[in-house]
Amino acid sequence: MAKTMQPQELIDSAVVDPTGHKLGKVGNVYLADATHQPEWITVKTGLFGSKESFVPLSGAHADQDGVHVRVDKDAVSDAPRIEADGHLSQEESARLYRHYGLPMPRTSPDGRMDDRAQGRGTGRGDAGRGDGDRGDAGRGKAGMDAAAGKPGKDAEHTMTRSEERLNVGTEQVETGHVRLRKYVVTEEQQVTVPVSHEEVRIEREPITGAAGGKAEIAEDEQEVVLHAEKPVVNKETVAVERARLKTETVTEDQTVSGKVRKEQFEVTDDEGKHRKS
Repeated sequence: MAKTMQPQELIDSAVVDPTGHKLGKVGNVYLADATHQPEWITVKTGLFGSKESFVPLSGAHADQDGVHVRVDKDAVSDAPRIEADGHLSQEESARLYRHYGLPMPRTSPDGRMDDRAQGRGTGRGDAGRGDGDRGDAGRGKAGMDAAAGKPGKDAEHTMTRSEERLNVGTEQVETGHVRLRKYVVTEEQQVTVPVSHEEVRIEREPITGAAGGKAEIAEDEQEVVLHAEKPVVNKETVAVERARLKTETVTEDQTVSGKVRKEQFEVTDDEGKHRKS
């Protein structure tokens, strides 16, 4: 690296690739066995920071924005999955060097590799797996220096406590269907209507004096046509009413519950006494 950095300064720093993409945050720092200088960092990636990928610090530099490394996001996403258990074996280191296209470092007489290698990663993989900022309890500064077998200045005093929290939201779901239909019923109706008819009645008037003239006795007949009204019924269809379905939103309060976990601190002294915090 262009500037020697203390491992404690790197923990939880943002990691940025050459194109400016944020890769995640530093989870652990691995020191070279020969020089005890930072050689690798693990970057928390995946959903909630569930995965840690090894990223080389060769050619990297740090500023106020974080640690700027020389390998891109795709190369980190496709890096070999190695358990960040505190120390890299020689075989694990060799796999990482090959993946990032870095020259293998020289090997010391005791079989350990030093950190003299320089180079730039060329691996390609599946980009866009997401950044994770979840706290990593039990690691941090203490786990960082322990990776090289060198106790850090704050290793015995720093620990991260994490807890789960409920994130409650709402979603719209289908609860049922309502249908509007019309059907036909038949009912009896009675309507009173006035009707008229003709009837015959005889009107008689007396004939007096010579006005009647001479009369003869004979048979005679006249016919009168009678008329009457009768009810006539017809039907017509008319629109009388319109109906429509509308929905309205009613808001009510519901209480939800869920179980969450959290970590607690416990301090044990030399006499075996426990004190929780």
